[in-house]
Amino acid sequence: MRYRRMPIEVESPEQLGYSTITNNLSESSVSDRRLSDLGLDLDIDDLLLCYGDHLGDPALREAIVAASGGEPSGLGPEHVLVTPGAAAALFCVATALVGPGEHLVVQRTNYATNLETPRAIGADLTTIDLAYDGGFRLDVDAVAAAVRPGTTRLISVTTPHNPTGVCLESADLHRLVEIAESSGAVLLVDETYRDLTHNPAGPPPIAATLSPRVVSVASMSKAYGLPGLRVGWAVTSSPELGELLLAAKEQIVICGATLDEHIAGRVLAARGRILPPIVADVRRRLETVRTWMAGQDTFEWVEPAGGVVGFVRFRDGVQVDTESFYARLLADFGTYVGPGHWFESSDRSFRLGFGWPTHDELAAGLAALSACAAGG
Repeated sequence: MRYRRMPIEVESPEQLGYSTITNNLSESSVSDRRLSDLGLDLDIDDLLLCYGDHLGDPALREAIVAASGGEPSGLGPEHVLVTPGAAAALFCVATALVGPGEHLVVQRTNYATNLETPRAIGADLTTIDLAYDGGFRLDVDAVAAAVRPGTTRLISVTTPHNPTGVCLESADLHRLVEIAESSGAVLLVDETYRDLTHNPAGPPPIAATLSPRVVSVASMSKAYGLPGLRVGWAVTSSPELGELLLAAKEQIVICGATLDEHIAGRVLAARGRILPPIVADVRRRLETVRTWMAGQDTFEWVEPAGGVVGFVRFRDGVQVDTESFYARLLADFGTYVGPGHWFESSDRSFRLGFGWPTHDELAAGLAALSACAAGG
């Protein structure tokens, strides 16, 4: 492994210092929550802080399956591997399935680690770039053309997507499953924003319900505002693949944090009470950004269909020195966004996170973007 620090981490708000930012529009989750916000009435004094079940806390895995969607889902708690955050699940998948020189196909832009971990391994990486003019829709024909039957180890996609918020069409997801099955690859679906779909019908079933060749990954960080719990998971109905991922986890961390997994299980068991107010608030925030977008002519975006981020760009014809713009935006307006180079894209685009700041900070940050772009 040849590690390097990713720009998204080097320049993250926690590294920059939260006290230096007034309006933080760079975050990719809903606002962080305290335990007291959750109404769980936790009594954990007698919780035994032992080595836990290597798959993860049984009650937590039951709750993940219960939230999987689909009737029936075909999943059981034995199909769930709990990890220290979704990042660890993605790491387990990449390192377990792909070796130096081995081939995988990944959509780009993307959450940085989905690209960087395979590179650190020395894998042979083919990227399928998303285009604004195509509504950031994944070109499944391009994926099919890039896959090398019998050789490609992994196809990696994200839905709802980070940083665009675009969701895979059901037909496209099913075709990706067919491509994986016919080629012998594994389809990784990073769906950590699944619970925050903006479709009134609610989220789709977990992608792992579609085939044993699919691994679904999600976490408590983005939709529940609990990144401090460090709880994520990988789901697969394949016993062989599940055993491989378990071996990876055991060699990295053995098991998860008993306390974190216990609390996460309680949260997911109460998701019917906890999640709807979060979803309703996210949709109000989306409306705030939608209204701002309609009232200015400097920026444009493909409106996100899920999650709490969108990939905003300067319109064609708008002249801007992006390095100066982002520096002024923070120094003069106290506002921070995620520039495009975090996602291997042009800095004429940036990730706008609308779920984390307060409503007042969101409004002030949007006003600051307009003022800074206008030279104010």
